[in-house]
Amino acid sequence: MSSPFDVKSTINLPKTRFSMKANLPQKEPERLDWWDSIDVYGKIREARKGAPSFVLHDGPPYANGNIHLGQALNKTLKDFVVKSKSMAGFDAPYVPGWDCHGLPIEHRVEKELGPKIREMGPLQVRGRCRRVAEKFIKLQKGEFRRLGVFWDRRLDKQEDSENAPNRLATYRTLDRTYEAEIVRQLGRFFSAGAIHHGVKPVNWCWSCQTALAEAEVEYADRVDPSVYVKFPTENVGSRVPALLGRTVSILIWTTTPWTLPANLAIALHPELPYVAVTYQGSDEVIIVAEGLLADVAETLGWASTEIVARFTGSELVGEESSDGVRVRRPYLATRGAASEDGRLILGDHVTLEAGTGAVHTAPGHGTDDFRVGQQYDLEIFNPVDDDGRYRAGLLTDAWLDGQFVLDANAKIIDDLRQRGLLLLATDYPHSYPHCWRCKNPVLFRSTPQWFIAMDATDLRRAAVDRIHDTNWLPKSGEERIAQMIETRPDWCISRQRTWGVPIPAITCEGCFDEHEDAFVRDAALFEHVSALFLAEGSNAWFGVPQDSGGHRPYESDQERRERLIPAGVLCPRCEKSDRLRIHDHIVDVWFESGVSHSAVLGDSPRPPWPADLYLEGHDQYRGWFHSSLLVAANDRGLAPYRGVVTHGFTLDAEGRKMSKSLGNTISPQDVAGKRGAEVLRLWVAAIDFLEDMRLSDETLDRNAETYRKVRNTFRYLLSNLNGFAPTDDSIPYDQLLEIDQWALQQLEQLRRRLTTAYDEYQYHVVYHGLHNFCAVTLSSFYLDILKDRLYTAPTLSHERRSAQTVLYRLLDALCKLMAPVLCFTAEEVWQARLELHGQTAWTDRSVHTERFPEPLEVPTDQALLDRWARVISVREEIARALEDARRDKVIGTGLEAIVTIDTGDNAELRRFLESFGDDLRFILITSGVEWSPVSEEGYVSDTIEGFRVGVRRHAGTKCARCWHYTDDVDGEPRHPGVCLRCSRNIDGATAPTGAS
Repeated sequence: MSSPFDVKSTINLPKTRFSMKANLPQKEPERLDWWDSIDVYGKIREARKGAPSFVLHDGPPYANGNIHLGQALNKTLKDFVVKSKSMAGFDAPYVPGWDCHGLPIEHRVEKELGPKIREMGPLQVRGRCRRVAEKFIKLQKGEFRRLGVFWDRRLDKQEDSENAPNRLATYRTLDRTYEAEIVRQLGRFFSAGAIHHGVKPVNWCWSCQTALAEAEVEYADRVDPSVYVKFPTENVGSRVPALLGRTVSILIWTTTPWTLPANLAIALHPELPYVAVTYQGSDEVIIVAEGLLADVAETLGWASTEIVARFTGSELVGEESSDGVRVRRPYLATRGAASEDGRLILGDHVTLEAGTGAVHTAPGHGTDDFRVGQQYDLEIFNPVDDDGRYRAGLLTDAWLDGQFVLDANAKIIDDLRQRGLLLLATDYPHSYPHCWRCKNPVLFRSTPQWFIAMDATDLRRAAVDRIHDTNWLPKSGEERIAQMIETRPDWCISRQRTWGVPIPAITCEGCFDEHEDAFVRDAALFEHVSALFLAEGSNAWFGVPQDSGGHRPYESDQERRERLIPAGVLCPRCEKSDRLRIHDHIVDVWFESGVSHSAVLGDSPRPPWPADLYLEGHDQYRGWFHSSLLVAANDRGLAPYRGVVTHGFTLDAEGRKMSKSLGNTISPQDVAGKRGAEVLRLWVAAIDFLEDMRLSDETLDRNAETYRKVRNTFRYLLSNLNGFAPTDDSIPYDQLLEIDQWALQQLEQLRRRLTTAYDEYQYHVVYHGLHNFCAVTLSSFYLDILKDRLYTAPTLSHERRSAQTVLYRLLDALCKLMAPVLCFTAEEVWQARLELHGQTAWTDRSVHTERFPEPLEVPTDQALLDRWARVISVREEIARALEDARRDKVIGTGLEAIVTIDTGDNAELRRFLESFGDDLRFILITSGVEWSPVSEEGYVSDTIEGFRVGVRRHAGTKCARCWHYTDDVDGEPRHPGVCLRCSRNIDGATAPTGAS
């Protein structure tokens, strides 16, 4: 008795061990361990040995806390660059770095230690800071690794186990080689005469008690008092006769009443017209800029004004003489020039944008004030101490002694009101600078600091020139940073902290008080200190090494000087050495990070200098891009980078900055643990990172869905290649079926588009290209049509091998093209692909050692592409007709349908469609196609003129094998329930390749 006919056994069903469910949170850590076990980074570098180099130089994050979403974005983008450049054929080393010094870590240690820190010496505090930095470097390494970021993990582990003081796998600003390079670069500035010491206004954090760089200042909204204050004048009639014998005051406007005790002058613009007016019938005369009179009158509620006199700023101020106009300052110092009346001066910085056109000038508290004060030899008067309080005994108004300046605003306003000097005080909401660490508002106050002069050695011009030699993305970045360099003040590089690299500043005790240039600029000093730091680290500045390890504090100033100052170094003024003294400040951390290109890049085994690319957030125009450029321009006259790319900030769904206080943060660690790092990497690829970008759980859900579509496409490709041996079974291009040739042409177009996008850092183009190709070109069209041939054609037939040849090419190329973005999934696909070659997966071969796919071996066939583009447009119209028929319950699926096509008067379109023969019904995925007129009740195309489609249910029987409806099911008794086409395919299942 014969066994019953088994239809299922005659079908080429998909088969693969590549699971539909990704299980990313569980599988990704396994991939990471496997990559470590085979030293994937080493294999990539070996595969590109001798290739042209491409160096992305890593901007160092602070080793202080877990990584946040912005850092995850940054590191993932960099990983895209490195992986894609490697697959493009470059030798692309990657050395991640960490910023270890300065305020963030010291601030953390201070909070942990509390009052105990006052009992500790510098070496003890620095030891605690170092341990904090090393702790968080280790933590962040694990978090960056979890995201799929590659670097030399094998060497990194070795250097960690050896507690190596210098590193090659990574870099740390606390490495001895790095600290020595900081000193070398400082020496280059000192020796060039580019560094000076002086008292200038700087951003000062009264809470952290240190100067702040511009990049260490964040702007946040704050409400301060806005005040209009009268400054009575004397001798104004000598300049303007119409004002003789009148009571005249100049009106100023300020939002910092606390700076009024530091006022020394009022500035007017030399060319602006000013008016002296009376108001409300009063005899008092007020001077304001004529262009602001209407605004001032409206603000102060003056119903009427009368102009007494007109004059320019220059006419009122006149030449410097004993009969010049004087102004009575509301607050006086107990001694010195600040105890006298104020001056009336001229300044080009005065504008008509706001206020009164007369600017309250305190040279100790403002950049423009300081600059114009220097022109008029005004004292740099600062009555505020490091705590942000008025110094005791310095002001005649003793009630100000010890007052915290921001709290004093209200008391100053009351005092001015009582004295009849205040015309108006209102609340003024505005953006105000705050300290990036403690978040308190900063004060702009003059303090003695070390500065790099922007113009003394032509540094500014050299830096701007190099900006224009660099490629910037976005292009607007070029002008943005150029303007910053062109307008920036001298660079304050000194900080009043403990944890950091000391500035090797040696001053002369006998000369320095009177001559601020009495400090050492001898290159021998910096070579000596650099060598000490190279041997011992920067703790050598604070102590002597011990046999047991570490350093002990210097026992005396003499011991310290003898060790730090080499013989032969003299004061440049008195040319003596016995009065040289060590001036303790640490260097700005932005100078430290700005040295990284010189400390990390250069001679082998380090990556070459300069970097091909810097990639950071757009805040680094005033930070790392800025400081790196200035250091390199001074040292080598060149930029440290050939190209710079910037990205925006991460925001929540409402467009707000993410912060713990708002509770709107998204942790990259949580995303990786719950959804998988691939989903986060896919989000990074999906966005236009040049702009600020939003992220929410809903966005992650959408990206997870995109990931599933891409993954299922690869699962489909793999499952239909079971039994296909690429070397033996592939079909030459010219023997492929037409639609298969079209698919390879489409793949080649995608390859060009994506490799160009990688080269131009347009990862959103990669994302959308991959997604659309998988979801539309393949799943919704090509693979949809291919199913019948793959499942029902004879296993070894030419038709099926033609399809499998293309599937394999798609698998190979798409896997490589997605590898820089979906690095975990690409590896999983690649290992499954190896098994198609009969090789063992998960041994020592990785997709990441591969190169992007080679171009298609035949030229672009535009006629073929145009032909199938036309087919697709027709297919879309017929699909709409089928959907209408489904909605109307005429059919259930497309395979139940026969479509009637009516091309009207367009005979050429009919000939075109008929050229596909019986394949047309397979392209349309219907069970039949007819040609006849279609009534008005049929589907009428809006896009193809005269094109109509009718749909009716096929009257035949459904084939149990191919599911097409035909009239010849059961036509072959040996194969009951099967159509004759399937019966022939069953008989030909073992036919040799090429058989029909």
